[in-house]
Amino acid sequence: MTLTIANGAGFLGDDLAAPRRLVEAAEVDYLTLEYLAELTMSILARQRQRHADAGFARDWLEVLESLTPALKSQPRLRIVTNAGGVNPAACVAATARLLEQSGLGETRIGMVAGDDLLPMLEADDFDHRQCPLDNLETREPLSSLSSRVVSANAYLGAQPIAAALAQDARIVITGRVADASLTVGPAMHEFGWAWDDWDR
Repeated sequence: MTLTIANGAGFLGDDLAAPRRLVEAAEVDYLTLEYLAELTMSILARQRQRHADAGFARDWLEVLESLTPALKSQPRLRIVTNAGGVNPAACVAATARLLEQSGLGETRIGMVAGDDLLPMLEADDFDHRQCPLDNLETREPLSSLSSRVVSANAYLGAQPIAAALAQDARIVITGRVADASLTVGPAMHEFGWAWDDWDR
């Protein structure tokens, strides 16, 4: 079995036409779109603080609109993206609206969330002594910096992406995941590899 995975974005603000060119140039099984960097997460977190429906990579919506012809003509094409930023639910809602307007309202969308650690860190019952999260350089406890923290996210892995694909999601939108997860998730799903098979 051969699996074709193409990556159409490497950062927020990347060439918006590149994903469309990729899927027009070849039959692609999966198109991945990587938007997030640490600074990007902080920018998106500030946007979400101002507007509850913000905090995701809005470039994604323009890219998705350009991909609707390919989604209609290439039934195998699936998309995995971390465009969800710090607000995957808002990204999924905006994606669903755009797909509905484009005649693709039946498209299944999977969402990967759970990377946002800020609510846990801000909780009154969070024990900073049990989980100190000290600054690696200064050894200053995170609790002393909490007023300056705008975003705290774990890098999730490929498992939830593979799980969403197993539930027939055609588009998977994540928040913060490890960069390789956008590709590893589809490979794990398609090839049925075990999660402890380290030789793949």
